[in-house]
Amino acid sequence: MFKELDPILHSQLRLAVMSLLISVKEAEFTFLKEKTNATAGNLSVQIQKLKEAGYIEIIKQFKDNYPQTICKITSFGVNAFEEYVKNLQSYLTNHK
Repeated sequence: MFKELDPILHSQLRLAVMSLLISVKEAEFTFLKEKTNATAGNLSVQIQKLKEAGYIEIIKQFKDNYPQTICKITSFGVNAFEEYVKNLQSYLTNHK
């Protein structure tokens, strides 16, 4: 039987952000923007949705008088991502 896919993670940009954060644990907004090739506005909206779901933490601070936004994956986010991948794999396995 096919497992339900998490609608929060089933968005290309949100999935890309989570995939990056899974490997690096935390990243600056500019790094995520560069790696995903997203616009600042769209990325902002999508990381806010991930934050509201409890999948990431957003830390706003200043570095050398410039604003800096850091996104950090939560343990809840790691579990949700792993579950999403496991459920997605159920679509790829041979169902006879």
